[in-house]
Amino acid sequence: TEISTAAAFVTRLLRAAGGVGEEQLRCFRECLQEAMREHYKHHWFPLVPSKGSGYRCIRINHKMDPLIGKAAGMIGLSHERLFQLLPSELTLWVDPFEVSYRIGEDGSICVLYESPEPGGKAAKQLESRTSCKEEWRIGRSSPSKSYNMMTVSS
Repeated sequence: TEISTAAAFVTRLLRAAGGVGEEQLRCFRECLQEAMREHYKHHWFPLVPSKGSGYRCIRINHKMDPLIGKAAGMIGLSHERLFQLLPSELTLWVDPFEVSYRIGEDGSICVLYESPEPGGKAAKQLESRTSCKEEWRIGRSSPSKSYNMMTVSS
């Protein structure tokens, strides 16, 4: 569910930007899901969901995330075209029981999917509500959530 939610989100960003056909978008989503499944295979820890979070983080920050780049290459989209279609700053965290994202370095962290119970009994997908990006555009605040922050300096 988490991988499907994340892939659907990136696909929706591409769809919203325009210029990519529906068949290409379907193929992109499937390719991205497969790339993520393979990449996360030995880095998924439901008993300790934050373990491996950095490894599972999808990031566009003036460099294209390799998983997105790989899926885009399968449908003939270059990295240059992806930079035109997707936000230049995007962070997508794909963790057991939660998928969240941030657009921009100073953007709000928005939750796409969360499941409070291991096993997903009370899982809910948050696609039906207004996205944080849309809320930001119309001046609403993003969902409140407590995050532990860690600062790393070199």
